[in-house]
Order: sequence, then structure tokens, then C-alpha cells
Amino acid sequence: MPGTTPALPPYQRIAAQIKGQIERGELRPGDRIPSVREIVRDEGVSVATATRVAAVLRADGYAETISGIGTVARMPSKITTGPDRLQLQRTTGSGFQPGERVEIVSAGVVPADAEVADALGVDEGSPVVQRRRRYLDEDGVVALSTSYLSGELGEAAPELTFTGPLPKMTFGLIEDRTGRRAVKRRDVVSVRPVPDDVAPLLDLEAGSLALSMANTYWDQYGQVTEYARDFMGPSRELAAEYDLE
Repeated sequence: MPGTTPALPPYQRIAAQIKGQIERGELRPGDRIPSVREIVRDEGVSVATATRVAAVLRADGYAETISGIGTVARMPSKITTGPDRLQLQRTTGSGFQPGERVEIVSAGVVPADAEVADALGVDEGSPVVQRRRRYLDEDGVVALSTSYLSGELGEAAPELTFTGPLPKMTFGLIEDRTGRRAVKRRDVVSVRPVPDDVAPLLDLEAGSLALSMANTYWDQYGQVTEYARDFMGPSRELAAEYDLE
């Protein structure tokens, strides 16, 4: 019929279902994904179709095959931004990809510059919490992320001003201490000159252009809880995938 959405091929439909289970945390990284035999039995498809499911999941970064174990779930490595780390935290209990690590570069209270003050809705020069982290993997620097939070959140969660790791990242700590849960975000992607204090941490020259993302988070009351500015490491990409149905 005119206007109807063409059905996905069976192998893509099944792969999309499994991707959804991974993203929702129903299948956690390391969990075995359904075998070819199980897909044939449960979905009523051919062996050839069932075999293509695992191939799609591996190609999209949602599965890997481990010798002696089989094909297991994983989160795709393209997920590296603050919003995606929030999803990882909520679905896997960790905000990091396998093989990824974080360095807490600095943490403390600083005066808000014009950009931060506008984002947080405070006066320029007001004291705000600043946390700067560098994410790395086997290929080098993934991103340099700087988060800003209002001074009142720093008082509610003093750990935010320490350079030690947080057990649930900033999102989880804020929710535990204040009940304010991040429910909405806005992402703005741009190409920006790398600031002098950021460049050495990215192994770039100051003033060189880099891919950047600004993230603003709101709680259930419509108030901003956090503003973050990320600079991607050299040769890194930002990617997003959405269901359009």
C-alpha cells in the first residue's frame, strides 16, 4: 500500500532486536548472543539468514566472537561522548568501553566564564565546579572532556572537587545526593580551535582545529545540572544511529 514502510529483511530485523536488547541492558557486554540454532528455532528463519545476524552485529560493533566461548555482546566503540557514557552507565553499570581508561586531569572550583555562565544560568564569575577528564584507549586519546556544575551541586557532592574517580560518574552521584536525574540533553557539534590548556592533553598544537561537542543536561524539573565541552582526539569520529520508525 502507498505510504507503508517496507519491512526489513529478516536478518536485519533480528539484528535490530538484539541491538535493542544490548542498548537497554537486557544483554550486557560479555553475554552470549542467541546462537544460529536458537535464532532458527525462535524466529523460524533459515540457517543462512540466522548466520547473517551475527555478521551484522559484528560489523556494527555490537558483538565479537571469542575463541572457546562464542559470539558475545559488546557496546560499539563509536560510543565515546558524554551522553553515550550516560547510556553506558545506565545499561552496563560502567561508563567506559572495554580497554578504555580515564585520567582525572583536574577538579576544583573555578569562576564561570561567559560560555559556562550562560549554559548553567549563573552570573559570570560565579564559582562553579570544573572536572576535566582525559579518555584513552589502545589507539591513544579518545577525548578530553570538561564538565561544569553549579556551586550548590559541589556543596551537595564534595567528591566532585576531588581528582579521584567517581563511583557512578557525575550523573549518578548527582542523582544519589540530590534526587535530580538527567532526563534531557542537547548536543551541539562544531569544529573549534583547541584552547592552550587543552592542546597538550590531546597531543595537538594550540589553535589547531578539532571536532568538539557541547552537552547540556536538564533534570526532571527543567533545571540544568551539567554543561560539558568535549574535544575529540586526533582522527576520532562522532557517530549516531537512530530508529526512524
